Amino acid sequence: MITIDPSQVTTGKLHGLMLGAIGPRPIAFASTMDINGNANLSPFSFFNVFSANPPILIFSPARRVRDNTTKHTLENAKSTKEAVINIVNYDIVQQMSLSSTEYPEDVNEFVKSGLTMMPSEKVKAYRVGESPVQFECKVNQIVPMGDKGGAGNLIICEVVLMHINENVMDENNRIDQHKIDQVARMGGNWYSRANMGMFEVPKPLISIGIGVDALPEDVRNSTVFTGNDLGKLGNVEKIPTKAEALEFVNNHIDIKGKIQEVNLIEIHKFAKQYLDQDDIDIAWNILAV
Repeated sequence: MITIDPSQVTTGKLHGLMLGAIGPRPIAFASTMDINGNANLSPFSFFNVFSANPPILIFSPARRVRDNTTKHTLENAKSTKEAVINIVNYDIVQQMSLSSTEYPEDVNEFVKSGLTMMPSEKVKAYRVGESPVQFECKVNQIVPMGDKGGAGNLIICEVVLMHINENVMDENNRIDQHKIDQVARMGGNWYSRANMGMFEVPKPLISIGIGVDALPEDVRNSTVFTGNDLGKLGNVEKIPTKAEALEFVNNHIDIKGKIQEVNLIEIHKFAKQYLDQDDIDIAWNILAV
C-alpha cells in the first residue's frame, strides 16, 4: 500500500492521482456569456447534482496548476450570474473534448467544436443543441477553495429551466439510461461510456487545434462524417498540403489504388475507416489529395 501525504507531493502529481482514483465523474459542459455578449463553452468533471428542492447543480472550474490563472467560465459566471450546464453523451464527446482547448478569450468554442448555439429562454448563455439534456441556471453563489494553482471554485447553480430531448425518454416519460448514452471522465485520457465501458479520447493539442470551423466545406458538410469525426479532424495543428498528401499517397500504393477515380463520397467513406481507428493523419492525407 502506497501512502501519500498531500503536503509532500506537487499539486500536479496529487491532481493526477486524485483524478485517477475518483471516477467516473459526470461532465458539466458549461456554456456562459461574458458581459459583452461573447459565448464561451468548456467541460468540467468536478460536477454533480446536490439538491432537488431547490434544484441545485455544482461544478468547479479550478485555477490552472501551471500558472494559477482562472478560466473564462469562472469569470463569466462571476460577472453575469448565469450558466447553462449541458449533459455530454457519446455522440458529442470528441467535439466536447475539442472545446476544452484553451482558445483565446475572443474565440467561440461553439464554432471551433462545430456545435449548435441554441438560444436559452431564461438566461442569456446559449445551450448546446446536440446535448440530450440542458439546464438553464442562475448562479446563486461562488465559493473559492483557495488562491493557489489547483484550487477549485464551487459554482452553485440553481436550475431555472430544464430541456430534454424526447428521443432519450422511455414509454413512462422517464430518461432511458441506455438511450441517453452518457459519458463520464476518468484519469488521464480515459472516459467511461455508461452503457459500454471505458474508452480513450486523446487530449486536445497543446498547440491549438484548427477547429471544426476551419475544415474544408466539403468535409464539414459531409453526410459521411459524424460530429465525433469532425471533432477528431479539427484537433490537428494544420491540414496537410496537397503536395504533402500526394507524396504520402504515392508512398502507400494500397491507399492510392483505393482513391483513384472514385467520387468524393467514397473518399470520405474511405477516410472514415481510418478515423474510426483513430488514424487521423492517414485520414487527413486521404482527404487532402
